[in-house]
Amino acid sequence: MSIFEEIIGMFSYSFMIRAMIVGGLVALIASILGVVLVLKRYSMIGDGLSHVGFGAMAISLAFNEAPLVFAIPIVIVAAFLLLRVSENSKIKGDAAIGLISSSSLAIGMIINSLSNGTNIDLNSYMFGSILAIEKSEMILCIILGVIIIGVFIYFYNPIFAVTFDENFAKATGLKVEVYKTVLSVLTALTIVIGMRIMGTLLISSLIIFPALSAMRITKKFKSVMIISVIISLVCFFAGLIASYLIEIPTGASIVVSNLIMFIVMSIIGLFRGKM
Repeated sequence: MSIFEEIIGMFSYSFMIRAMIVGGLVALIASILGVVLVLKRYSMIGDGLSHVGFGAMAISLAFNEAPLVFAIPIVIVAAFLLLRVSENSKIKGDAAIGLISSSSLAIGMIINSLSNGTNIDLNSYMFGSILAIEKSEMILCIILGVIIIGVFIYFYNPIFAVTFDENFAKATGLKVEVYKTVLSVLTALTIVIGMRIMGTLLISSLIIFPALSAMRITKKFKSVMIISVIISLVCFFAGLIASYLIEIPTGASIVVSNLIMFIVMSIIGLFRGKM
């Protein structure tokens, strides 16, 4: 069987279709939000929120609750608190993220060890699994994805203003804290729906890599966002196909695809700079 035939054969599996739909949607959203988060130096907030999501899902599995439904409000609250703690206390930036992420991960592991029969499920959340996505979860992810995109488009102009010059945005009367909270909530939702494929430990890469890769070759905001989306989608599907053909973990394969793309974009940017 040729590689082309094997790739076509992927579409005969329902779990692969679900992975493509959910993963492609997450890659699209994460790349858009990633540009803003990287420029605002909030890129590692995704890592912190993914650990909170892991702890929340550990609790949900221990009590036989729906993981995504249970985790969403908890991660949203964590995003709001993380923003407040980081800006209004002596615990700043990366320290606040490290505090919350490590605590959440520890709580999740303790709950997992005290609960019988949840190890396999939690491993899929920690490292990602395309087999773990159920139809009901796919529908929920699509609904959330459409909401995230719609809200981002609606608030695009104020988010753009807050991203580039927060002080000027305040001077013009924009409620900066409101839009930063909106950004945190959108990020939280993206993290939760993306954890099923990428896992807790790798989901933040979808936010960071495409934006950084795009910034290697252009500096214009809209250009960076468009190129970031293209890179994210290409790397996601390349990683997904590679994981299917070579039989390697999906999340890791997608991250490596993004790493290769980042190196390529860096080389292109270097040559363009010299020319």
